[in-house]
Amino acid sequence: MIYVLMAREAPRAVIFRRGPTRQVLLLSWNLETDAIEPGQWFKGRIYERRCDLSPDGKLLIYFAAKYKLPLASWTAISKPPYFTALALWPKGDGWGGGGLFETRRRIALNHRPAEMYLADGFRMPKSYTVHPFGEHSGWGEDSPIGPTRLERDGWIRTSHGTVVKEDFDARVWIEIDPPIVWEKRHPLAPERYMLQMSITGFRERDHQWYRTEHSVAGSHALGRSDWADWAPTGDLLFARGMSLYRLTYARGELAPLAEAREIVNLASATFAEREAPPEARRWI
Repeated sequence: MIYVLMAREAPRAVIFRRGPTRQVLLLSWNLETDAIEPGQWFKGRIYERRCDLSPDGKLLIYFAAKYKLPLASWTAISKPPYFTALALWPKGDGWGGGGLFETRRRIALNHRPAEMYLADGFRMPKSYTVHPFGEHSGWGEDSPIGPTRLERDGWIRTSHGTVVKEDFDARVWIEIDPPIVWEKRHPLAPERYMLQMSITGFRERDHQWYRTEHSVAGSHALGRSDWADWAPTGDLLFARGMSLYRLTYARGELAPLAEAREIVNLASATFAEREAPPEARRWI
């Protein structure tokens, strides 16, 4: 599985490459040059929909879990493409967790009041402020962080979907029909192109937790795909399988889907220990 977070004020992104289930590789992606820098692997679970990039793309806040002592789970801030923590808040369970960069130095942390304290040995710079994520901070799962981040970044939920089947033993635990639908207009041709993300189920056996499809309304059907978004240039970026693709937008037209260019294929990536360099271990 590939999932991407894009910075909202800089041409930077991070890539989460997951597989097997409890091994995640973090990579940096330069959206101008398509240069990709592999970083650290993590052995455990990264909840990518509870993560966020700072507006300039230089910091990542993420929710991670190993579900074993001494921490079980935690939220941390790091410098991508490294997971090595600059700040770490112990959580202890799978509820809530993660956070959002409201501004470059103002962070909403989805922890309960007793979980708002940094672990021993960690300090935040005085220029940063951290506060609870709303009235029910510390609860929920991928919601509320995931939907709030989508809305902030220009997505609109046009259908809340209807659960038509719940069967833990079935191939798909929860089936949704009509699906949950999110839409995002093209940054340069908003009246012409609309990107749609449809969630048709949750927890498909031997697949991802989210069963998603993407399409550009009326023109490009991507089918099963884990992630898609518009680049600031208007290009369509999307992930299918273990590959990332770019479909060019030029002279007011989105190219045919058959012309999508593969940026990278991460299928062959395998776990390797990697230490974070000194500059990734300090705030400045």
